[in-house]
Amino acid sequence: MKEIKASLVGFGVVGHGILEVIKRKQPILRDLDLDLKVVSISDHTGSIMNEAGVDADCVLKDKTLEKVATSSMKGQEAIKAVDSDLVIEVTPTNVVHGQPGLGHMEAALSSGKNLVTSNKGPLVLAFSRLRKLADDNHCQFKYEATVGGTMPLMSLIERTLVGNTIYSIEGIFNGTCNYILTRMAQENISYSHALSEAQDLGYAESDPTYDVEGIDTAGKVVILANAIFGMDAKYSDVKVTGITQVTPEALAMAKKRGYVIKLIGEVPSLTVKPMLVPIESPINVDSTLNSAAIVTDLSGTITVTGLGAGSIETASAILSDIISIYR
Repeated sequence: MKEIKASLVGFGVVGHGILEVIKRKQPILRDLDLDLKVVSISDHTGSIMNEAGVDADCVLKDKTLEKVATSSMKGQEAIKAVDSDLVIEVTPTNVVHGQPGLGHMEAALSSGKNLVTSNKGPLVLAFSRLRKLADDNHCQFKYEATVGGTMPLMSLIERTLVGNTIYSIEGIFNGTCNYILTRMAQENISYSHALSEAQDLGYAESDPTYDVEGIDTAGKVVILANAIFGMDAKYSDVKVTGITQVTPEALAMAKKRGYVIKLIGEVPSLTVKPMLVPIESPINVDSTLNSAAIVTDLSGTITVTGLGAGSIETASAILSDIISIYR
C-alpha cells in the first residue's frame, strides 16, 4: 500500500469538496493500493495538522479553520513545515499577480513535493517557471482542474492522444457565459436578465466581470497554449471580447440561419470571442456545460464535454490527477 501524505492549501468551496471526495472515495483508493491521508489543511485563519490524517468530519462543518486550527501557520510556512509528499493548492485565482497561490506552488515544488492545483492564476503568469521548478526538483505537477473542470482535457491529450500532433483546440471554457447565452437564446431575454438569473442561481458572482468579459476563458487559453503547444504565451497575448454586447436579436438571427452564438476560446490562435457555432456542432452544449474540440493529425477531431465548475466536480479532476501521479 502506497502511503500519500497530502497538505491541502485553501479551504473554501473547492477545498471542502476535495476533503469530502477523498473521504468518500477511500474504498476505491484502497483498491488501487493508495493510502491517501490529508495530514494538514491551511487557510487564511491558520492550519490544522495531524500526522495520522485530519478528521474530515471535524472540519467539514465549518467554513474556515478558525475554530479548529492547531497552528497559526499559513500558506508557505505550513507547506514547508509539514511532512507531506503532496500539496493540493486550491486558493482563489488571481490573474494579476497570482498570489497567494503562486507563492504556495513555488514553496511546494522547491521543497520537492508533488503539486496538484485548480488555481489558474499562477499558471497564467508563470507556467514556464513552475514547470522548470517541478523538473529541477523531480516533482509531478498536475493541473487538469484549471482548464475544463470535469472535462478530461489535459489527461486525454497527454495520455490517450500521445503520438498525435495537436493542431488546435477550441471550445466553451466558461459555464457562466454559456448559461447566460443559453438562456438568452431559449427565452429571448436580455443579457442583464439572464445575468441576474445566473447570479440568483449561484452560477455568476456579484461582480461577474471575470467571467462575462472573457478573462476566465482567456486564462484557460493561455494555460493550454503553454502546456500543450509550448508557446510561452501571456494573458496580454490573447485577443479577448466578452459577451456583454450580445443581444437577443443577434441570437435570434443566428438561430434562423442554423447557428448559435457561444463564447469560444481558441488555441494556438489565442482568441476569445463570441462566435457563430453550427447548431449541430458537437461543441454546441447548453447551460453550464463546457466543451472542447481537439483537432489532431491521426485521430481527427475529438470532442469532450463536461461540467466546468462546482466543488465536487473540481475535486473529481483533482482526485484524478492525484491517482495519475501515484498509481
